[in-house]
Amino acid sequence: MFLGIDCGTQGTKALLLDAASGRVLGEGSASHELLSGPNGRREQTPEQWTDAFEKATAAALAQAGVDGSAVLGIGVSGQQHGLVTLDAEGQVLRPAKLWCDTESTAENQRLLDWLGGETGSLQRLGVAIAPGYTVSKLLWMKEQHPALFERIAHILLPHDYLNYWLTGRCCSEYGDASGTGYFDVRSRRWDTGLLLHIDPSGRLVAALPELVEAHQAVGTLRPELAARLGLNPHALVASGGGDNMMGAIGTGNIEPGVITMSLGTSGTLYGYCDEPRVNEQPSVATFCSSSGGWLPLICTMNLTNANGSIRELLQLNLEQFNALVAQAPIGAEGVTMLPFLNGERVPALPQASASLHGLTSDNLSRANLCRAVLEGVTFGLRYGLDLLRGSGIHSERIRLIGGGAKNPLWRQIIADVMNTPVICNTHSEAAALGAAIQAAWCHGQQGEPQAGLGAICQRCVSLDEGTAVEPDAVAAYEQAYQRYRGLVKSLYGQTA
Repeated sequence: MFLGIDCGTQGTKALLLDAASGRVLGEGSASHELLSGPNGRREQTPEQWTDAFEKATAAALAQAGVDGSAVLGIGVSGQQHGLVTLDAEGQVLRPAKLWCDTESTAENQRLLDWLGGETGSLQRLGVAIAPGYTVSKLLWMKEQHPALFERIAHILLPHDYLNYWLTGRCCSEYGDASGTGYFDVRSRRWDTGLLLHIDPSGRLVAALPELVEAHQAVGTLRPELAARLGLNPHALVASGGGDNMMGAIGTGNIEPGVITMSLGTSGTLYGYCDEPRVNEQPSVATFCSSSGGWLPLICTMNLTNANGSIRELLQLNLEQFNALVAQAPIGAEGVTMLPFLNGERVPALPQASASLHGLTSDNLSRANLCRAVLEGVTFGLRYGLDLLRGSGIHSERIRLIGGGAKNPLWRQIIADVMNTPVICNTHSEAAALGAAIQAAWCHGQQGEPQAGLGAICQRCVSLDEGTAVEPDAVAAYEQAYQRYRGLVKSLYGQTA
């Protein structure tokens, strides 16, 4: 039995997997709070993550009705890009700045200028650094909190920190490391020169965690923590990885020909490559996968958070929101929303704000507002899909995961906007499932070095054919999508 943990923006999910049969035995969850502030500040205290880990794990064990001593391995999935800094005693120095934090936009631009713009960043790192990446957060911390910066002894990502909490060892895995902005995705090495540019003393270089391969174990549980969690003290803690990398494993996206779309707080699209196929389009991030290859990916900053904001504004529950969306026609009678509440990464508009267009006394209705936000966030994903396809990533169907994938109406809208059939995985919590699968892979490698990830995925990953949707109203949505593109271009000069 293996435990998969997914530490996301809104909460932590735990999943217990019987890797021999492929059955999910139990699940649990616990929520997080977001610390928001001016200028795009989005932070969380790592203590929230450890507390939620304990609660979610206890709930999963209770639902499964099993003893935690049977857990052979643990895999951790974490939200990408977050910055966790520790002092020499292993104490957290300040709240973690998250992937959706854009407070370091100015610092990111200065670093980007030093790299030679997006072209220079792509040439050097294989990715074009963006405000959400970890690297600009380090420069921001140096300038805004110099006393704390001087105490940095360890630089970790969220999943790295949880692995440290579990084992006492500071490590990072190539997939998650490739989203920091100080990592060369082609050579799979830290770019220490970039960190020396930020701090010539070498403090940041000395604080880097050791890199481990995806199939390698970080260690075993600290005995006192194993006792507190009620888990096997000999359980291996796998390398783990970023939530997108674990989501890829959890959807069987470990070989070319599969595209995964995640409908969470943010929206992501990614497909597997067996070589670093760096795209000249800076919005496509050619990250490393957590299965030995690469994972070209696009990420939109606004998805279910934007839907939720309209729901809160109109005081609707999810059922009421969906009913109103269904009442409005395709294109929301000319109402278009650019849902850039957190700025946006795809298209690259970190300082953008959300806006509504086309409102008249005839079309101003709650139904059209609900439809417009759902269509607006989907149009951002369509733009990203076109970029991925332009880089050679193709799939006959798109595999949907995340909370939004449970909505049949949204699935149909996605199929129509993308002009591609879509289907859900049986287990929508793919990142937690992927983390459990990776833990099983890591455990199998201990006694059988040739144990393959593919065989475990075949047993544990399945598609729910009852959720399959074919495109229908493609032409009508294409017209609405082109209206969205035209608005972005006229307002921001972007060609989205």
